[in-house]
Amino acid sequence: MGKRRLETCFSPALYEADLHRGSVVVIIDVLRASSAICTAFENGADSLIPVAEVHEAREYKNRGYLVAAERDGFVLDFADFGNSPFNFTRERVEGKTIVYSTTNGTGIIRQASSASAIAVGCFMNMRAVTDWIIRHNTDAVLFCAGWKNRFNLEDTICAGAMAETLMLSGLYTTICDSTHAAIDLWTLAKGDLHGYIEKAAQRSRLRDKGLDDCLDLCLTFDTTSKVPVIRNSVLTAGESA
Repeated sequence: MGKRRLETCFSPALYEADLHRGSVVVIIDVLRASSAICTAFENGADSLIPVAEVHEAREYKNRGYLVAAERDGFVLDFADFGNSPFNFTRERVEGKTIVYSTTNGTGIIRQASSASAIAVGCFMNMRAVTDWIIRHNTDAVLFCAGWKNRFNLEDTICAGAMAETLMLSGLYTTICDSTHAAIDLWTLAKGDLHGYIEKAAQRSRLRDKGLDDCLDLCLTFDTTSKVPVIRNSVLTAGESA
């Protein structure tokens, strides 16, 4: 069997679902949705229901669900909490189903629904999610959430770190310029990841809003072996290929 293709998508505005039928897709939203989702499962959450629209989250709340929802970093008025990883403590989430809605990350899960499998990845589960991709032994797409359909640095750098690992495995090939660019950015950043991320617009947004306390956590590698995956429109933890 020949090598599998690896592609990277920098923004939801660039994603072409019909081209990726049969591929596995990893959703990357480092600051903060992917990191929060991984934290939730590491702390024992049973499942997360991702919803794109505020009205959907509100309807679930009215039905008695625990809701984590934010827009532009701020907790929505009806939500139980927002999307900082620190919100998803074991005391709060263990054994629970949580409805989850964010500015960027949750909407693109629906966009990727034609994929053969969808996972959520970040620095926190880097090794686990790249192993998950390799086990599936099929073409893969690293799908960056970006910021309101725009490119961002942190998701692209994370995609570059994943892509480097996958390319070094010898199992993947790419003629995708976005993948090469992501690897190049990761090469620039990896010597001082925290310092490089100081350039990122989202880092500035979080600082300005006093929401940057989770930055170190979000940029730490391999703090969890959980790989959140979509089954029947719901996120659960872990899967065997």
